[in-house]
Amino acid sequence: MVFQPAIIALLLASMVGTLMVAASVPFAVGVLRRWNTASGSEAQLEMEKRTYLVSTLLVVVLVSELASLVLFVFNADRMSSLFVGAMCAVGTLNVNEFGFPALYLKMVVFFAASVWLVLNHVDSRGYDYPLVRVKYGALLVLAPLMAGAAGVQLAYFLGLRADVIASCCSTLFSGNTQVTSDKLATMAPEAALAALTLALAAVLVLGRRVLSSGKGAIVYALASGLAFVVALEAVVAAISVYIYEMPQHHCPFCILKGEYGHVGYALYLSLFAATALGLGGGVAALSARASSLAEAGPRIMRRCVGASMAGFALFAAVTVWLILRSHLILIEPERLLSILPGGQP
Repeated sequence: MVFQPAIIALLLASMVGTLMVAASVPFAVGVLRRWNTASGSEAQLEMEKRTYLVSTLLVVVLVSELASLVLFVFNADRMSSLFVGAMCAVGTLNVNEFGFPALYLKMVVFFAASVWLVLNHVDSRGYDYPLVRVKYGALLVLAPLMAGAAGVQLAYFLGLRADVIASCCSTLFSGNTQVTSDKLATMAPEAALAALTLALAAVLVLGRRVLSSGKGAIVYALASGLAFVVALEAVVAAISVYIYEMPQHHCPFCILKGEYGHVGYALYLSLFAATALGLGGGVAALSARASSLAEAGPRIMRRCVGASMAGFALFAAVTVWLILRSHLILIEPERLLSILPGGQP
């Protein structure tokens, strides 16, 4: 099965990306040990020239890592037809023990790469590159993460067997089983939507404060991470149920399928982008402590926070639309309007 075009693309992207990042590690160590902008030595000038090349290559690699997460999930969904018992990406990822760990690691790499890209962008706006040591120190953390994700992904693809009977998503997200992933499905829909409303409201209120005063971006970044977790819980416990119009079906992956209009992509892309930009806003706020970034840092921070707020608002709008168009009634209309984002108590 490793000869599937999408699998080959994912393996090549992860292999090339990991090798390029690993090749940059010695240079990163050299920067941490010898970087000195006050020096006019030949070694320093050579190092400064190489930072342009290395940073550009890393940007290309990390952007490809962001795209590979989407391709990984898309491929897992498309391959579900190859396994007996699989209905969606859940069945494909459950074919062996490396499926879900590979997905989780790719999500971690997604957010880590997003933060590094913001850090690199901010650093390039300072005339003295004040964050060079910080971003190359972060690269030393990112490199093993990427290597680990690539290794687990390779183990997953090599372990795929067509004769394996996969678990159906309905057995994992039905609300009746005892598996760990099912704990989110047992959460009451009303509680999940109420928590989502509070989380999104908090994020938007904090975001407005950041945009108006320029303060609180770090708190906003933390709130973005919390809102991400709450939103995923709400997708499993409530939003997916309204999409399927089946009270016992809580799968967070079937919403990516064509029969449901691929609405899952609208939810997940906006949510992941909003969270990544929120985290990036916190990084940009910290960078403003450098004198050469006193102007650029806050400007980039506001852009990140503003775009993050737009992403969360889009997620909220899609959620409201999906619930209101559904023919399923889990919560009384009057009560539902009071807990939906933008509703009146």
